[in-house]
Amino acid sequence: MGIYNRILKKSLWVFHVSASPCNNCDIEILDLLTPGYDLERFGIKLVGSIRHADVLLITGMGGCKISERVIRLYNQAPKPIFVVAVGTCPIGGATFKDSYSRCGPLDKLIPVDLYIPGCPPKPETMIEGLLRLLGRLD
Repeated sequence: MGIYNRILKKSLWVFHVSASPCNNCDIEILDLLTPGYDLERFGIKLVGSIRHADVLLITGMGGCKISERVIRLYNQAPKPIFVVAVGTCPIGGATFKDSYSRCGPLDKLIPVDLYIPGCPPKPETMIEGLLRLLGRLD
């Protein structure tokens, strides 16, 4: 795992999943790619396929219909993969907490390595969270 972690620290590829979000967190994630925040300066980039990802970035409350797909994506991901829950919705449900279509917090479906709380979390908070994840690879 030592060599893998050294390689992973230089280039972390992230796959974003919207699991029934209100889209506030998604908009903040898009801000990470703008020149103002430039997430790629840390070697972190969004990828279009789960099969190329090192990190699964999940936003949204996790509705019952999308939960099956989230589990399927997690199973399709190359292991080890880090799961990051972005926003208050995947943690506690926020305004959707008592919704009939919510199947519980994300960590009941798949193991979560990092929580980035906020509604929506600021791009600086997400960058700090991802860098802490990189720091855990030491």
